Amino acid sequence: MTFEAPSPGTHMPRKNYSDEKILCILKEVEDGATITETCRKHGVAETTFYRWREKFAGMEKSDLSRMRELEAENARLRRIVADSALALQIQREALDKLGKR
Repeated sequence: MTFEAPSPGTHMPRKNYSDEKILCILKEVEDGATITETCRKHGVAETTFYRWREKFAGMEKSDLSRMRELEAENARLRRIVADSALALQIQREALDKLGKR
């Protein structure tokens, strides 16, 4: 069995961490572990760590469910607005066709 090095320009495979796991990783650093060691331990790039810290700053596990609820509601509202805008556009086009005849 031979090992082939990745070709240039390829990326490491993504690992999907749950929000709870991300909070645990951030908590390790808050409790005194270094960012470099924590990132190495969990196989995460430091830039990813900083992005997570920006997104989840000051959050507790109880805040995650509220954030998920708000994200779901926001997606639902966006769909409603998009559907309304589409219906309005269709009505305007229909009125334009009626007015031109």
